[in-house]
Amino acid sequence: MINLKTEEEIKIMIEGGKRLKRVVQSLLLKIKKNITTEQIDEEAEELILREGGKPSFKTVKNYYWSTCLPVNEQAVHTPPSKRILKEGDVLTLDIGMYFGGYHTDYATTFVIGTNNNKKINFFLETGKEALYEAIKKIKVGERLGKISETIQDKIEKNGFFILKELTGHGIGKELHMEPYVFNFRERPTEKTLIIKPGLTIAIEVIYSMGTEEIAYEKDNNWSIITADRSLSACFEHTIAVTKKQVLVLT
Repeated sequence: MINLKTEEEIKIMIEGGKRLKRVVQSLLLKIKKNITTEQIDEEAEELILREGGKPSFKTVKNYYWSTCLPVNEQAVHTPPSKRILKEGDVLTLDIGMYFGGYHTDYATTFVIGTNNNKKINFFLETGKEALYEAIKKIKVGERLGKISETIQDKIEKNGFFILKELTGHGIGKELHMEPYVFNFRERPTEKTLIIKPGLTIAIEVIYSMGTEEIAYEKDNNWSIITADRSLSACFEHTIAVTKKQVLVLT
């Protein structure tokens, strides 16, 4: 059952997205080498509360943090810890805000410190471009699978791998709702959902440098890693579709 939002509901999500963007902009200025991911999380929660919201991720059962902060081979859902960030680490900042009864969700991946590694730069640029190319395909009457095929083609054409067990999702009063937003052709595009006004989704491009296989990190109930320990990245925006336009909320 897909929950389509009214214009009033989307207005609330627009405001929540603006506030989450301000949180992210402030937080990114504070992320640097020699700090722990735990410190980043503490700062994130403070910023979210200051913006009048609550941490979305704390609404997930048994998840006690405001962010997920995967590093290098860690792909998603990695809780903050006392791990100290080093020069050259590849960090994903995944963060959500609950505001006015609705969630927005965002993620980006970047290198800590100076990055002169052309291969890593190309890897990260590919994911960013895949997300924005997919967003451009969204319109009322189009199929949701158009997002999936656009992401898969971009990632695989450049020699990288979709982590197929991890997907984007619907979003609204709950952080994770239907529909799943796959990053690959899970079924023929013409058999996927028709996009209608009121659809709100989090498109989440999750991919790796070396494999499409995932594993669970030892001694960590949440953290998912690449099976071959190759670099992983995630780029995510919350999107709302109205009768007139497609809005990037985050």
